[in-house]
Amino acid sequence: MTRTIAPRLRTLVLLLLTVTGALLAGAAPASAHAALTGSDPAQGVVVDKAPTQVSLTFSEKVAMNDDSLQVLDPKGKNVSVGAPVNPGGTTYAVKLKGGLPKGTYTVAYQVVSEDSHPVSGAYTFSIGAPSQTVVSGVGTAAGGGVVGGLYAVGRYVSYAGFIVLAGGAAFVLACWQRGSGVRAVQRLVVGGWLALTAATLWLLLLRGSYTSSGKFGDVFDLNLLGQVLQTKSGAALVSRLLLLAAAALFIAVLFGAYNRREEPEEKRDLTFGLAVGGVVVAAGLAASWAMAEHASTGLQPGIAMPVDVLHLLAVAAWLGGLTALLVALYRAPAETPVDSAAVHRFSRVAFGSVVVLVATGTYQSWRQLGSWSAFTGTRYGQLLLVKIGLVALLVGIAWISRRWTGRLLETAGAEAAGKEPRAAEREKEQVGSAAGKPSGRKSASGDGARAAQLARQRAAVDAARQKRLRDADPNLFGLRRSVLAEAGVAVVLLAVTTWLTQTEPGRTELDAKASTSSSSSSSSSPANSSGALTLDMPFDTGGTDGKGLVRIDLDPARVGGNEMHVYVQRPNGRAFDVPEVKVAFTLEAKKLGPLPVTPDHLTTGHWSASGVQIPMAGDWKIAVTVRTSDIDQVTVSKNAQIG
Repeated sequence: MTRTIAPRLRTLVLLLLTVTGALLAGAAPASAHAALTGSDPAQGVVVDKAPTQVSLTFSEKVAMNDDSLQVLDPKGKNVSVGAPVNPGGTTYAVKLKGGLPKGTYTVAYQVVSEDSHPVSGAYTFSIGAPSQTVVSGVGTAAGGGVVGGLYAVGRYVSYAGFIVLAGGAAFVLACWQRGSGVRAVQRLVVGGWLALTAATLWLLLLRGSYTSSGKFGDVFDLNLLGQVLQTKSGAALVSRLLLLAAAALFIAVLFGAYNRREEPEEKRDLTFGLAVGGVVVAAGLAASWAMAEHASTGLQPGIAMPVDVLHLLAVAAWLGGLTALLVALYRAPAETPVDSAAVHRFSRVAFGSVVVLVATGTYQSWRQLGSWSAFTGTRYGQLLLVKIGLVALLVGIAWISRRWTGRLLETAGAEAAGKEPRAAEREKEQVGSAAGKPSGRKSASGDGARAAQLARQRAAVDAARQKRLRDADPNLFGLRRSVLAEAGVAVVLLAVTTWLTQTEPGRTELDAKASTSSSSSSSSSPANSSGALTLDMPFDTGGTDGKGLVRIDLDPARVGGNEMHVYVQRPNGRAFDVPEVKVAFTLEAKKLGPLPVTPDHLTTGHWSASGVQIPMAGDWKIAVTVRTSDIDQVTVSKNAQIG
């Protein structure tokens, strides 16, 4: 039997690895879940007088250390004084040295959001007038690189381990108590415990490097590990390890003393005790995610965390139980096959889990998105739509499985009433085949190698016969196929869910965009007090990493010489270096232009040009060409009144 099912199980494992690899390879570094919504001085401004401090405002509270916020002068020297302070709310400030000279200064920050994800970035402002700067490469996206990829794998394995551990144990206790003695089911649940334990230790080691330097060499830095243990995420991981110790005791009792109990009353009492203890441990493990991630921050955390725990438990009961059922259908020995009653019980458990998932998922979606437009206008919403589609597909396949389950129950009832003699015939066939086996005495007295060969042949014949008898029941055969399809979809669903937990919530992304738009709108009009003109133009070159926003600042936006600054940002607001940026001015009413301008690169995502000549007033078309690779480029434009 093992040989016949191995290709299917191998296919499922390969699907798991392929989907995981595709998602991790295609994913950018883990998105920041706290967005920078304001700064003083603002990005790109030129101030007349040196400020005494720089302050940043985020969409939620963040964790900082002494080096989290730095201000670098044009030569790359740190001019901030002391550690960052929190004057109130979500604003953080650092004081600057006195008497700062003119030039372009770079503000670099690297913090950890309240939901445990690293946040980093950089921007520039100028004192007196812009200048060249040697600063580059600061504000690199935290959570990326090799360490970021390994951390994402650890998160995926931890989720998968929890689902298999909690769901597999629940399947045995609630649906198929005879499964506590089945070796394949025991290995599955123990494997889930081992995977979750190993992944938790791995995440604890990676956490320090993941949120700071991003270097693999810092993974075993004990100082970083000590800092991690003092954070909310570190406490959650340590709590998970302690609960896993209790889970190990639960598994030992479930597959030891519980399996050996034969008295119905004793087994019933032990079942109740294991059920209560298992629910407590499983809820605690689920809470270790809820207390440190999306649910712990933002809107209504007091409601969101219990809802998140219920959501995770429902996922485990459904998908983990489905995995245990799949193993039972394919790997349970002939003497203890999974019966139709157990399948029917799991069908009811799965239905209840789906109801809980719909209710809790609806609340989570409202909380994380906040508007219908976020479904299509944010990456979180788009991933959520994919997840909803996968859940709908999974429910559809589960409905087919319920139909096969109903037919199995009908067949079982007919056999019990004597209406179906095929079971007896199969039993006779099995007995006859056993009687027809050679006794082995002759082979035992002969050559040892020949005896071993005959034993292998008999085992192969027995396996083929058992498979033929098993496949003779079309209802059971159909159920196995539908459950296998469910498991395949569940693997993809788990990968998408893991990616979703690393993505900035739609509500936060929209708030950050609204804040950026409002801050720039005040200066976008040519009639503002300073006379400066600011234009924002989204672009999409169509290639990999080809989307972003280009901002043009023209000061004083009048006839004659002007100072021009060009800023290129990613969709999430981070500075974005591209190979080439070109600007052209055209006054179509006078058939003047295009007048080309090639700005100089100053720092990450920042270009500048001095003495940009505007020969006459009018409605000028400002076109910007952005090239993101050797072949991917696009030209975007806007009209603005100059002069």
